[in-house]
Parts: sequence; C-alpha cells; structure tokens
Amino acid sequence: MPVWQRNFLVWRKLLVPSLLGNFADPLLYLLVLGYGLGRLVGEVEGLGYMAFLATGIVCSSAMMGATFEALYSAYTRLTMQQTWAAMLNTPLSVDDVVIGEIAWAATKALINATAILTVTLVLGLAGGWSAVLVLPVVLLAGLCFAGLAMIVTTVSRSYDFFLYYFTLVITPMMLVSGVFFPLSELPDAVARGAMALPLAHVVALVRPLMTGTWPSLIPLHLLVIAAYAAAAIWLACALARRRLQT
Repeated sequence: MPVWQRNFLVWRKLLVPSLLGNFADPLLYLLVLGYGLGRLVGEVEGLGYMAFLATGIVCSSAMMGATFEALYSAYTRLTMQQTWAAMLNTPLSVDDVVIGEIAWAATKALINATAILTVTLVLGLAGGWSAVLVLPVVLLAGLCFAGLAMIVTTVSRSYDFFLYYFTLVITPMMLVSGVFFPLSELPDAVARGAMALPLAHVVALVRPLMTGTWPSLIPLHLLVIAAYAAAAIWLACALARRRLQT
C-alpha cells in the first residue's frame, strides 16, 4: 500500500527518537505504578498487580499509539505539509489515503504493544505460547482506535480540537476499561457501560492470553472491536471525502 509505505519510510528515518517517545510513557506507568502500587495492592484477580497492570498497559499503549498517529501525524500531513493533497494528485483516491493512514496508525499500535509485551516477557510478567496471539488482537484494536481518531482528524480545524477527544473519550475509556483495576470493582452501571467501549473488550482478550489462560466470549469481544473498526473506517472515509471535495 503506497501510503503505508511512504509513512513507514519517513518513520524509519526517525526510528530511535520515535520509539523512545512512544514507549517512555507506558513504561513509566508500568514500572512506577506496578512496583509502587503493587507493594500495597498485592494480588488482583489472582495475579500480582505488576502482571495485572502489564497486560492493561499493552492494550492502552496500542490505543495511544494508534490515536496519536491518526490525530497529530495524520492532521499534519493533511493540513500543514499538504501531503494528502500531493497524494491525491496521483491515481490514489481519498479512501486510499485514509485507509493507508489508518493502516499505518494500526502498525504503530502493533509496534508499541510489541515492545511493551517484550518487556513484560523479559520481566517474567507474562508467559505461555498464547501471548503470541496478543499481536493480532492488538492489530485489530489498532485499526479500531485509528479509525475513531481519524474521524476526529477529518472534522478538526486545529490541533486544539484533539484535547476534547482525549479529555472526553480516550482518558475516561482508559480509566474504566480494566487497564488499572478490574471492572468488578466498579459500580454495576459503570461496568456495563464500560463493556460498550472497545478498549474493555481488548483488555478482556489480551489479559488472559498474556497470563496463560484462554479468554471467554472470544467471538463477542472480536465482533465488538471489528464492528467499531469497520464503522469508524467507513465514517472517516466519508468525512474525508466531504472535507476534501468542498
């Protein structure tokens, strides 16, 4: 895919600083909260808190990686650099550009999650062959979160608009989806509402796979994530066509 390849070649030139920037925040959460709170909390759902948190951080880092790429980087290419306009002077369509951007953002999510997963394996916080199955789940999740972020990108008129998305959507979703503490500790109404969000379903799949068990309700979790991804990609393409054709 030409758009994906173009973005990869640019990213490759800034490989080291990009990786450091993307991994620093989730690693900080993992080490500081994991070791700090872990000494106070003890076990959560049969897991040491460090291991429990590590599985959630893999999911949240995938979400944040895809979101940042589909927001800030894609918006820069759309407006400041006019990269999209240059691409549209080739045989590429608007849909080709949008889908290529989303695919690249999903790849960034996979890169982020793979690095965190590797750290958890080195630290002995995850194990079993099932941990490998986390990667396709993360890739699907990356498509989902990249598609949602791309919707915001196509309607935004400035970088400031992204703060609303983080404040009203991303941060609350990360806090209630089981990344830092189990859903069972939330009020019933909040827990049920969390299950309407894609991140909760990603966590429900990734956590068992990383800890050597098998998730329950696999088709349901995959269906919710895939449905969000498909709807978000379709809407992002439609909004991009409307924006670029007016």
